[in-house]
This record gives sequence, C-alpha cells and structure tokens, in this order.
Amino acid sequence: MAKKENKSLEIPKQEVIKKDEMERIRSHRCFVPKTDIYETEDEIILMADIPGANQDSVDITLEKNILSINAFIETEIPAGYDRVYAEYNGGDFQRSFRLSDEINQNNIKAVVSNGELRLHLPKAEPAKAKKIKVKAA
Repeated sequence: MAKKENKSLEIPKQEVIKKDEMERIRSHRCFVPKTDIYETEDEIILMADIPGANQDSVDITLEKNILSINAFIETEIPAGYDRVYAEYNGGDFQRSFRLSDEINQNNIKAVVSNGELRLHLPKAEPAKAKKIKVKAA
C-alpha cells in the first residue's frame, strides 16, 4: 500500500529578498505581504494581508510610478511573561508595485482594518488624441 504524503495547507511567509543588498536598520525579519488584486470598471483594488498592522504602522509612498508599502509591526509580549515558544513569526512587511499611467495617482486611497490593507487605485481618464496644427515657416 502506498504511503500518503502529509502536505501542510499552510503557506509559509515569504521573506523579502535583498536585490540591491541594502542593509536594514531594523533587526526584525521582513516579509512580502500576500496580495490579491481586483479590477472594476472604475478602479483597481489591492488587498494585502498585514497581520498586526494599523494606520500608524503602515507607510505608503508613491515615487516615479512605484507604489511602496511598508509596515512596521512590533510583536507584543504581555507584561510579566517570558516567551518560551512561538509559532508565529513576527516581523515587518514590504512590497512594491509599478503603476501604469492608467492609474489616477492623485486620488489613491488606503484603508487598513483587522490586518488587511486595501488600496483603491482609481483609473485615469483615457488620453484623448490631439490634432497638432502644422504651420509653414
């Protein structure tokens, strides 16, 4: 009889890979948040899982069409207790997305609730073709 493999249904957290070998100034591990992307007629919605995040711990920046999400999570240990064993790996979260010109970058909105970050990226008005008048010199 063939032995069945015991496969875990848990998906391990993926740590950020340093592409440019820059050093972090925080000693915490850094993970890539799992993100789902949805599209409606008017907007694109990013939903990122960032356990332990709140509005004060999330930093979102947009520079040169790169939307960067950083979340700095502090793992709390109740007063009077020493951690003996932990199954949850605490740490920070970091992820970046390149935005196209199809996004109205001036009206991006972000909401965080119960460890889920939702970014609403409204679509820009389509660029209209312009007729350029040619003059004789």
